Amino acid sequence: MTNAGADHGTTHPAARADLPAGGAGPSRTEALLREHAPQVLGALVRRYGHFDQAEDAVQEALLAAAGQWPDQGVPDNPRGWLIKVASRRLVDQLRAEQSRRRREETAAALSVRDHDAAPAPGESRAPSEDDTLTLLFLCCDPSLTPAAQVALTLRAVGGLTTAEIARAHLVPEATMAQRVSRAKQKLKGVRFRQPGPGDRDARLDAVLKVLYLIFNEGHTATSGSDLHRAELAREAIRLTRAVRRLLPEEGAVTGLLALMLLTEARSPARLDADGTLVPLDEQDRTRWDTGAVEEGLALVPEALARTPVGPYQLQAAIAAVHDEAPRAEDTDWPQILGLYDVLVRQQPDPMARLGRSVAVAMVHGADAGLAEVAALDGELGEHHRLFAVRAHLLERAGRGAEAVAAYRTAAEKTLSTPEAEYLRRRAKRLDA
Repeated sequence: MTNAGADHGTTHPAARADLPAGGAGPSRTEALLREHAPQVLGALVRRYGHFDQAEDAVQEALLAAAGQWPDQGVPDNPRGWLIKVASRRLVDQLRAEQSRRRREETAAALSVRDHDAAPAPGESRAPSEDDTLTLLFLCCDPSLTPAAQVALTLRAVGGLTTAEIARAHLVPEATMAQRVSRAKQKLKGVRFRQPGPGDRDARLDAVLKVLYLIFNEGHTATSGSDLHRAELAREAIRLTRAVRRLLPEEGAVTGLLALMLLTEARSPARLDADGTLVPLDEQDRTRWDTGAVEEGLALVPEALARTPVGPYQLQAAIAAVHDEAPRAEDTDWPQILGLYDVLVRQQPDPMARLGRSVAVAMVHGADAGLAEVAALDGELGEHHRLFAVRAHLLERAGRGAEAVAAYRTAAEKTLSTPEAEYLRRRAKRLDA
């Protein structure tokens, strides 16, 4: 598990890469499609079942909208439009698989009615909006492996592409595609309904991991020209708030929400006027979202008061120490290191250990931090973040030539344009 609060200019971006980007029209279309996609999928699965075929139908509807809306305008009820088009696609698929008699019966039973897709009189929103949370727990069905739960939910609810999910898990894209396909097949025939208390407990770990990964992908994209996908980060925060309303006594849920708020609060300061990435220690903290910081800080004590204290509460506490410091030089690094020590004992994740190496360097010196980084070579040998952190610590140690080489290697390995440009600038500045 990575630390979403660690902003060293080497952090995590994302979107549905199969949708167009660029230009005012397509950009608005993409945001609308991302917002409505999980709600439309939830509506279809609730109404018809057939999760795998429903997702295919939703994908076709999204592609149709991406092609039509920028030129023809967004419908008055975009979610209703998507539900109607996707429903027709799904009905066509079901008809093609059945006998003539069954086809006729299914056509009569599954015919699309306008009042199903549109809001009821007096309602501002279609009832399908609440389906997103149900869909989230459905994708975390206990019959699936934890890896499949996360992959399927990131695809169906988070709107990430298979390639983005694969990068988040450090596995080949083909492996992830098989994982998603098998998960969809396993959900055939599963009823679409809110889980009971027992089911919620069994699925909560997977749900929180999914929300965490969606947020990370929104806060700092793993590929592309955009550093920050605000709509994806907002969706993760919205869903986490919804889970917290459902389970207000769960410290892990409160901790995750606090972590997201404290991390996302820094977003206004992460790019300078020229669009260049600004690492945490160089950010203008007056530009941080003070409302989000205050809300996050207020949630941390509540999260820590719930036992057991797990990784999300600890990461939230780390983020809180960063956000409480009025200046970078005021950061309480010994406290951060102590929290990292507890975190890696609980969960010796290589990314968490990489974050700890920075804290070790800030408390015990750059050479001590570099020794910690060296121990991760076997687990993160090809990951750009390993080289970026090594470069940062080599620079602090005064080993300029080695830092330049590490920055350039990190720039070559990342798929994020803003990160690559930042890393090349650091190398160029040191080389000069």
